[in-house]
Amino acid sequence: MPRDNITREATIGQLLDEVVEKIPDQDAVVYADRDYRQTWKEFRDTVDKAAKGLMALGVSKGDKVAVWATNVPHWVTLQFATARIGAILLTININYRSAEIDYLLRQSDCENIFVIDGYRDTDYVNTLYELIPELKEQPRDRLRSERYPHLRRVLFLGPEKHRGMYSWNELLAMSVAIGDEEYRQRQSELSTYDVVNMQYTSGTTGFPKGVMLTHFNLTNNGYWVGVNENFTTADRLCIPVPLFHCFGCVLAVMACLNHGATMVILERYDPINVMMSIEKERCTAVYGVPTMFIGILDHKLFDKFDFSTLRTGIMAGSPCPVKTMKECVDRMNMREVTIVYGLTESSPAMTQSRYDEPSLEKKCSTVGKAFPGIEVAIIDPDTGEHLGPGRHGELCCRGHNVMKGYYKMPEETAKAIDKDGWLHSGDIGMVDEDGYFAVTGRLKDMIIRGGENIYPKEVEDFIHHMDGVADVQVVGVPSVKYGELPAAFVIKRPGAKLTAEDIVDHCRGKIAFYKIPKYVHFLEEYPMTASGKIMKVKLREMSAQLWPDS
Repeated sequence: MPRDNITREATIGQLLDEVVEKIPDQDAVVYADRDYRQTWKEFRDTVDKAAKGLMALGVSKGDKVAVWATNVPHWVTLQFATARIGAILLTININYRSAEIDYLLRQSDCENIFVIDGYRDTDYVNTLYELIPELKEQPRDRLRSERYPHLRRVLFLGPEKHRGMYSWNELLAMSVAIGDEEYRQRQSELSTYDVVNMQYTSGTTGFPKGVMLTHFNLTNNGYWVGVNENFTTADRLCIPVPLFHCFGCVLAVMACLNHGATMVILERYDPINVMMSIEKERCTAVYGVPTMFIGILDHKLFDKFDFSTLRTGIMAGSPCPVKTMKECVDRMNMREVTIVYGLTESSPAMTQSRYDEPSLEKKCSTVGKAFPGIEVAIIDPDTGEHLGPGRHGELCCRGHNVMKGYYKMPEETAKAIDKDGWLHSGDIGMVDEDGYFAVTGRLKDMIIRGGENIYPKEVEDFIHHMDGVADVQVVGVPSVKYGELPAAFVIKRPGAKLTAEDIVDHCRGKIAFYKIPKYVHFLEEYPMTASGKIMKVKLREMSAQLWPDS
């Protein structure tokens, strides 16, 4: 239990030792689709080998260790190994391409990078050879890159050998060069306030920024996330969300670490593999963004799988449709499902609903209450006034979850965290009399039609209740007359024969006339970030092309 029941000063490595002491022979990491299973003791032994191998290579305290990989085995091993020796794990979006990798390696002053073969149509290995031609020309232990002067070594997160790179097996073999005393000495130098993780924001607006998060940020965030799901050592969490994102490496991994729950990891999201993993490993919890749950619920083989062991989990990453939440409760047995709200800069969670919410309405229509030790406020973005219940403003927080800052971006950090310590989310929300928060849109997402404010989520939730609608996103279309007009991008359920007129008729007379979508367009899928967030900026661009004469 955290000190004073709110926070605790412990490093990730110290928490790992505590779990091993408590439940050494219980499953820690499992991949249900292959022969991969480690107990907590076996997992720590592998972590220690990898950590010593990194030390033997010359990785120092404070060095960045980037990982550009899907949720392959040993991704989580690397997360803990870097934490054990005071290195900073730099997580890379799996959808990044050459130009984005170039920017990240330059901006982060990265010293080390792990890669896999690739993902989808991007060859990671060849991308690095193109960016770092010296890999094929220089001894791997004396890499000096003209383009990236800080870069010292490239490693492959697997047994295969590639020119200029160390393989994972070679890294583990090097562990013999570091004795236990030297290893313990390194760990004794660590502080819970050291930066242990850097994640680059998606970059949908402006250049990506490296968010610096500490042991203190992540361990305490993970603890309270697990508390709100009532996690114990008996829980088994299915993790199909990407580990490079806070959803995976904090809300999932750190929650399991704090409470000794088992991590059932998927290399990538696939509805069949999710359902198989839940049934085979008797998972009690599963995480996902709404589109993931919709993909499972609508799958033609859904009824073939057993969800009876499920009870909780998290639906987050984008606004959660009320209808989808209710279907998860009714059809997937997730009666204790929760919603988390936050952003990478808040480690990431600032509010969460609880497993034992007395009201399904609160569970479905809000993002829960503030975590203990975290203040959450609704602040007027123009005046700075703190607003009371029922009034819309910017969601802000301060407390043990606030990032240390953006790497080498003091001006951007000052914009995000004001002089009073409030982290500004850029999201619009409100709080009710009971302290439950709701997110109603982003500052830039709010549609202003002829002076009337339209909060997209309100319209989305209404349309979601319509038969045949699988998902809907509402954005503003520029209008000469009104400034903006609402447009709905709809994904139909399989077999549905909806028309644009049907959507408008469903709204007419039931919501204010100015909230009714002026335009409706049907899509097969939304443009998404790799972490599962819908890119509304792309939908707005699409709307301007579809309806240029608004």
